[in-house]
Amino acid sequence: MPYADVLLKPSQAATALGVSYPTLKQWILSGKLKTVKTPGGHHRIPESGLQPLLKAGPSPERRQSRERFRNVSGRNQLVGVIDEVKISGLLAQVKLKIGDQRITSIITADAAREMQLRKGQTAGALIKSTEVMIVRV
Repeated sequence: MPYADVLLKPSQAATALGVSYPTLKQWILSGKLKTVKTPGGHHRIPESGLQPLLKAGPSPERRQSRERFRNVSGRNQLVGVIDEVKISGLLAQVKLKIGDQRITSIITADAAREMQLRKGQTAGALIKSTEVMIVRV
């Protein structure tokens, strides 16, 4: 009997590669990752097809930036410099400069004080749906 490669669901392949499901789907649609389609039209990824991507691993720069954060499940993480912190009442507005872009987050004033957020500090934005959380790094 000839060797049969194990076929993985896209979610399983994403987990094995350490990337998000949407990233994996983009790789499939762009042709970076070859798949086999089931009779129902679903993509399956041969396990052997993951090897070139596993060997590459994350770039040292990406690995270093990810190490700044505590272990969290959110993968949409951006590192920048605090451009402005405004505390008013129970809330704080934190503006983070990332390249030529700005992200604004509204967090509790207590959290901003606890993290001692100040203009010019390096910080990270953890983005989950419509919420942006600030992490002092």
